[in-house]
Amino acid sequence: MLPCLRPMGVFRLSLTHKASTPVRIAGKETLRITFQVVDKESGKGFQPHQTFLRFYDPKSNEEGIQPVRVTPGGKAKFDLPPLSLPPTPNSDPLSVSLIIGSSKYDPISVELFDLILPPSLPAPAHPDESTFHPQPEIKHTFRPENKLPPRFISAVSVGLVLAPWVVLLGLWSQVTPKASRLFSPSILPFIISLGAFEALLFRYWVGLKLGQVLLYGAILTVPTVFAGRQALTSIGNQRVGRK
Repeated sequence: MLPCLRPMGVFRLSLTHKASTPVRIAGKETLRITFQVVDKESGKGFQPHQTFLRFYDPKSNEEGIQPVRVTPGGKAKFDLPPLSLPPTPNSDPLSVSLIIGSSKYDPISVELFDLILPPSLPAPAHPDESTFHPQPEIKHTFRPENKLPPRFISAVSVGLVLAPWVVLLGLWSQVTPKASRLFSPSILPFIISLGAFEALLFRYWVGLKLGQVLLYGAILTVPTVFAGRQALTSIGNQRVGRK
């Protein structure tokens, strides 16, 4: 079901064929288009969702789209001064088309007529236009990407960085007393809890948010407190027994 138009202006328009005679306006005349959108079967007017008039210049390939306000009864009135249309320095005709879109009907797009406007004056030249000239093209030079060193040099560099740590750990193992009860049942839960906190901080560095870290940290705090108390009690009992 297609909507149809009921022209109500001086010139009767048709949806089946384009008007053979172009419309010419001159001076300060205003282009006025009045029509009504009606249901073809019921004959009642209705308001489409979108209604536009398209003014198109085939030579310059420029166009202007003007929205048209339609009442709930389907009646539309459109006034357009010539100053609102694209410039036509050579009086070339503009093709005027009507575009209607509605969710209840198929859209339509029909050419109504050709519009001839009075020739527009050329744009005035700027007084300083003669002093402006095209500048030479700016060419950007980008620094080449850094080249990776050979793998052998990278391996030697890594070895030199890790060598002091290997020596430090070796010497530390010779001077630090061994924790004989580090893995005892009373101390091991506390060590695991501290390791869980370190893992949580690592996960925060990798991708966790602060709110998640605070939540998980609060949960880990409870077993860590009890495990730490048990570990301190065990160490205290061991020292009292030694005395």
